[in-house]
Amino acid sequence: MGTARTPRNRWIEEGLAVLATAGVDAVRVEALAKRLGVTKGGFYGYFADRDALLTAMLDVWESEATDQVLERVESLDPKTKARMAGLLTFSSDRLLPIDLAIRDWARRDEAVAARLRRVDNARMSLLRETIGVFCEDPDEVEARSLLAFCAIIGAHFLAADHEGRSRVEVLTRAADLLFEPRDR
Repeated sequence: MGTARTPRNRWIEEGLAVLATAGVDAVRVEALAKRLGVTKGGFYGYFADRDALLTAMLDVWESEATDQVLERVESLDPKTKARMAGLLTFSSDRLLPIDLAIRDWARRDEAVAARLRRVDNARMSLLRETIGVFCEDPDEVEARSLLAFCAIIGAHFLAADHEGRSRVEVLTRAADLLFEPRDR
C-alpha cells in the first residue's frame, strides 16, 4: 500500500501559518516539510517552486479576505455589513496575522503590494457603499471610509492608553461616529 501524499492545501495552510508568525522569509520548503512531518519531494508534485507556493498562499488569503468575507456579510444591513466585515478580517485569529504579515511583505515586494492594493480597494469599496447609504457628500464618504479603515488597522499597532476606557470601548465609539449621519 502506498503512502498518502500530503494534500496541496496542507502545504498552503502551513505556509500561511509560518507567514503569519515568522514572515515570508521563513516560508521555506524544507522547513514546511519538517513541520508537516514529510519529505519535501511531495511539495514538487503540487508546486514548481517556492514562488508558486507563495502565489498560491496569496490566492487563498485574497479569497478569504475579500470573496469569502463579502459572501458572509452580503445579506446584512449596510452598517452591520461593514462592521462585521471588519470583525471577520481584523479580529480573527486567522486572517489578522496573515493580513499584517502580508502588509509587511508588501513593503518589499511590488507584486505583493499590488495584490494588497486590490484587496484594500475591495475593502474600501465596501466602506464607501456602506457610508454612502447615509452620506451624500463623496468627499465625506471617502474621508469616513479612510478613517474607518485606518482605525481598524491602526488599532493593532497603537500602544496608547485611553484614560479609563478600554480599546474596545474607544473603537466602538469611533465606529459609531464614522457610521452615523452627522447632525446638520
